[in-house]
Formats: sequence, structure tokens, C-alpha cells
Amino acid sequence: MAKTTVVRTGTLTEQPRGAKAKAVVGAKARAIAKSEPVAAKKKAGKTVNPLASERVAAILDALRKTYPGVVCALNHKNAWELTVATILSAQCTDVRVNLVTPALFKAFPTPKAMAAASLPELEELIRTTGFFRNKAKSIQGAARVVTEEFGGKVPQTMEEILTLPGVARKTGNVVLGSWYGIAVGVVVDTHVMRLSKRLELTKESAPEKVERDLMKIIPQDRWIAFSHELIHHGRQICVARKPRCVDCTLERLCNSGDKTWSSH
Repeated sequence: MAKTTVVRTGTLTEQPRGAKAKAVVGAKARAIAKSEPVAAKKKAGKTVNPLASERVAAILDALRKTYPGVVCALNHKNAWELTVATILSAQCTDVRVNLVTPALFKAFPTPKAMAAASLPELEELIRTTGFFRNKAKSIQGAARVVTEEFGGKVPQTMEEILTLPGVARKTGNVVLGSWYGIAVGVVVDTHVMRLSKRLELTKESAPEKVERDLMKIIPQDRWIAFSHELIHHGRQICVARKPRCVDCTLERLCNSGDKTWSSH
């Protein structure tokens, strides 16, 4: 991954809990869609110049109007809780993680406390998130590194945060962006991957390659919000099967081959 300039968009002191951004739907969604230009297509599934700056700007504009003030959907009160929640979210829904973490953080509220916990205790508390044995080892390992190497505080650089067990670029981008307001990359999860391909913003399948493509075309001061917007849109509107194109504010900009409704 090429080096990038770090952009700080503001450090948060506390995130809203249960922060789910509801998508604009119905007539309001179609009004937003109509305010954007139509992306000309060569044929079904192929847009003429899909990476044109005007089209990318229109996609960002529509997403911003659809999810104003969007934030991370994982419940957390500090950087450590967000780190743990993001590790637990692998192969698991945010809804399930949000059901599990209150009891986990009540029992072990700090990295030091979690580092001293027994693995069976952690495993039982996170069992329903799936792959709970590996995840228990990861969050305990991360707790020990944060406690022993970083004075109990989650580090604020990608290089350092990647030294935590269970933390890859996705988790690093989530924590650095959502908590510290530092834009060093774009979060790429299954939703961001799927929507980026449908919108023809990338042809890649590997997360780091998708991230690299998105970083080239999305302004850095939009990396954090853009990830959240795509994630919310992927969960609520642009779902994997039978996307709700009639309620999609990006519909006129999208020429995906699996659209379920089209105005153009």
C-alpha cells in the first residue's frame, strides 16, 4: 500500500450507541436520484467512463444526502472498545456484535482487565459471534500488546495498530477513522467490496487492491464517511440479492448488470 498523507477529521470523545443511519427511501430517495446526472452506459453492466471525476463526485453527493452525519454502526465508547468490536465483527453482523459487547465490556472494561481474563471466560462471552476461540485469542492478545507496549491506549498509526493480534487494515482503518478521525485508508468490507464493483469503481477482488483503487478516486477527506455510507447502503438498499434499486439514490448513476429496476 502506497504511503498517504494523514488527514485528521476530528477526534471523537464518544460515539452514539446503536448508531444506525436509516437510508432515505421512497419519494425522497427518487428525488435525490433525479438530482444527479444519468451515467451513460455502453451496454448492460458497462458504464461509459465509470471513473470520470464528475460521476465519482455525483456518487459522493448522493451518498452524503442519503446518510447525513453517518457514523460507525458498532457500539463503542472508546478506541479500545471499537478495536474489540471490529475484531469480533469478522464473519458476523454488527447487530450481533452489539448484542455481545455490553456484557463483555462490563466484565472486562479495560485492556488490562481483558489481558488478565481466562480464555474460557472470553470465549463464553463472545461465543455467538462465531469463530469464538480464535477471536478470544485475538482480543486477549491485542489487550496484552496495548497494555504492555502502548500504555493501555490504542495506538494512532497504522503501522503500530497492525502489531495488535487480530488487527488487519480493515480494523485499523475503522479505529483510526471512526475514533481518532485519521484518514489513512478506506475500510473495505463485504459491502464496500460489492458496491464498489457494482458501481464499477474497481475490478479487483482482493480487499487491499480494492482499497488502493478507491483511494485513487475518492478525495481523502471523504474516505472515512464514504466507507460508512457504502456499508449502510449495502446493508439497507444495495443488498447482495435483489437490490432495492427503486429506493436507491444512486440508481441513475449505476448501470450494474443485476439491477432490479431502472429509470434509464
